[in-house]
Amino acid sequence: MLPSKLQSSASLKMSESAKSRSLPSLALLAGGLATRLRPVTATIPKSMLRVGGEPFVAHQLRLLRDQGIRQVVLCVGHLGEQLRDFVGDGSAYGLAVQYSFDGPVLKGTGGAIKQALPLLGDHFLIMYGDSYLPTSFALVYERFAESGAEGLMTVFHNGNRWDKSNVEFGEGRIVRYDKSHPDASMEYIDYGLGILRAEAFDSWESEDTFDLARVYESLVARGQLAGYEVKERFFEIGSHEGLAEADTSLFHQVKNLYSPTGSHPELTDEPGGHS
Repeated sequence: MLPSKLQSSASLKMSESAKSRSLPSLALLAGGLATRLRPVTATIPKSMLRVGGEPFVAHQLRLLRDQGIRQVVLCVGHLGEQLRDFVGDGSAYGLAVQYSFDGPVLKGTGGAIKQALPLLGDHFLIMYGDSYLPTSFALVYERFAESGAEGLMTVFHNGNRWDKSNVEFGEGRIVRYDKSHPDASMEYIDYGLGILRAEAFDSWESEDTFDLARVYESLVARGQLAGYEVKERFFEIGSHEGLAEADTSLFHQVKNLYSPTGSHPELTDEPGGHS
């Protein structure tokens, strides 16, 4: 059962350094085929599915703006032109949006980021195009800066509740990450917000097709993947169940969503999202 509101936890109390720290660009991964949502996604990209009265990507972009993100690179592939036509340059959301297209062959989540590196800079945040993550991005970035690691993965103590847990986490580090062969020692799940340095992709060529999970696994093997436990649950539209929950619950009932300014805007299903 989805709670009627998300509570701002103690973890959202930011230090002065977190408040003042400028956030880097964010790569929004929105290029997949969304086969679990066929047949509707045969003609419309997943990020353009309507949730709470408007395309899901509109909710995401407002969330990013409210979290202090200013530069977004949309990594698109399948029907990506529809996203570009809807979002444009991002100015309607207070953002500067650029696009990186996969081309005729989909490159996978890792390959899409590798191709977009010239637009992203030497380090950047990453979020999936089917995720809504109501947590403090500034606190996540502060943890990354303190860690000195090549990457950071946010994790949530999932206990196989909303999806299969796939992370073993301890002492601020990702101990193991395995999407394909999770086991009982993995009580956490990849929350969907990450930060990586460009050098984490040095082992791959720009034309390679590969999953972002391979990059994370490589960092774990070298002890270079920091972790940050998020207390606020995630929402997703990657499945029919997740899409229905987001449409009927998240944007109709959730109030007091955290924003780094200290305000708690009430979301509605009207264009613009705030009442």
